[in-house]
Amino acid sequence: MTTPRTRRRKADVGTVVTYLRVSTDEQATSGAGLDAQRSAVSGEIERRGWTLVETFADEGVSGSKAVDARPGLVGAIEAIESGTAAILVVAKSDRLARNLRALLDVIDRVERAGGVVVAVDQTIDTSTAAGRFTTAIMGGVAELERSLISDRTKAALAVRKAQGVRLGRPLSVPLTVVDRITAERAGGATWQRIADGLNDDGTPTGQGGSRWFPNTVSRIHKRASVNRMDGTATAMGSV
Repeated sequence: MTTPRTRRRKADVGTVVTYLRVSTDEQATSGAGLDAQRSAVSGEIERRGWTLVETFADEGVSGSKAVDARPGLVGAIEAIESGTAAILVVAKSDRLARNLRALLDVIDRVERAGGVVVAVDQTIDTSTAAGRFTTAIMGGVAELERSLISDRTKAALAVRKAQGVRLGRPLSVPLTVVDRITAERAGGATWQRIADGLNDDGTPTGQGGSRWFPNTVSRIHKRASVNRMDGTATAMGSV
């Protein structure tokens, strides 16, 4: 016998849940960010003649976190899925997510539950076909811009590297230490033995630490570039 499918409760037209989020503990404590969002969504709900059912919030939570890591957002989505409300309203789209994939995941989940998502700043309004299309386009443009910035950064770093500019945080080690490592390695010492010797002598590391490790010694030996002019050896990487 086939088990009858449970019918999902259909939310009343015009019923709303709102979602508020601030990304730092300071904002959460002051309440300034939440108050501004609450005022914006309340004004939109009143303007459209909707009915507020419940408000959800995540205080001091980054928008880059996964949906499941934000209890307030999970609660707002579940309110749509349970038929408690038909519309999820936020002040701005970045309150929901800061990347296109996460944003579209939230919208898709709400839409599959028969609900819509509306942002007061007009970046999202899935209540109409035109709104859904615009949302996808704007999200795509934002994602493209982030990708272009990333590509430009990588290209600039590649040019600097080709020009001989050292990238990353430099590790400065006295030439005497570099020479010691080189000589001991040439004599057949293992990385562990060299590190133990430096530790026994109390030789500080390039970052001012007091503990040498075999991988640190190996990195200095393999990647250090001796600069005879200033009497130091500069190695890429960190200890």
